[in-house]
Amino acid sequence: MGKQRERYNGSLDVLHGRAVVTPLPDGDAEREFHRNMMRVADAQERKAAMLADPDVPLLSAYEREMEGIADAYRTRLRSVVGDDYESVALAYARGERDDDAGAIAAYYTEAIWRMQQRITVSDVLFFPIILRYPDCFTVNVRFASGHRTTRSVLYESPEHLTEGLEAKHAATYVEESLYTQREAAKLIGDTAGIIREEFPDPDEAPFEERKYGGIVTAGGRKETVFSSMLERVEPDPDRFAAAPTRPGLVEAGPEAARTERELLPEGAFVL
Repeated sequence: MGKQRERYNGSLDVLHGRAVVTPLPDGDAEREFHRNMMRVADAQERKAAMLADPDVPLLSAYEREMEGIADAYRTRLRSVVGDDYESVALAYARGERDDDAGAIAAYYTEAIWRMQQRITVSDVLFFPIILRYPDCFTVNVRFASGHRTTRSVLYESPEHLTEGLEAKHAATYVEESLYTQREAAKLIGDTAGIIREEFPDPDEAPFEERKYGGIVTAGGRKETVFSSMLERVEPDPDRFAAAPTRPGLVEAGPEAARTERELLPEGAFVL
């Protein structure tokens, strides 16, 4: 009987109140960061196109979006930790190593694992913030209670309806749900433009136009209702006065606290 592969089951403690900081020491690093952010923008556009298509189940669009974000995290993991990042994350979780690479591996692996769980979990909001500073960028992955922010767009999923409806009412409900998806698709598609504006191509935009940028996104669901949000965030110019020399974990920063105050409904809290 073959040895069963150990499965990663981490803890939200590795995420809570912390972010990953990654230096941007040269043009190659800036280009890689830009490519990763364009993958996130592409994922938003794909989600919008799928939501607008009545033949595509909403869950498929949701799963595709999560996988696009997870792929961006895996790319960062491989660039910092290497292809064996899952083993590194497991070693860190077991207390067998306590270095920057192990902490980053555990952080992103935990984020990916939690995102995969969200596909079937209700009332958990995925609430990350990505910020660009002159010499580095940070990724702060957060999960919050509830299913929406105060500025989320909402849309319905007929596939998640558990109660039975009469044929007449069921047809009306499906049509109304598809309408909410089409309306949400317009807004979600536009958010890809925000990402492209906040993180421009380093080969096309001068440094003064790209040294600061930021976005906060949020997505969740409650039973049949899904939510989505993406907005700009202004990075704190006083943070990272001294350029980080290597990737590592840092405190989430004042921008995270500000977005929580502005966007989380009363009574919601970061997990």
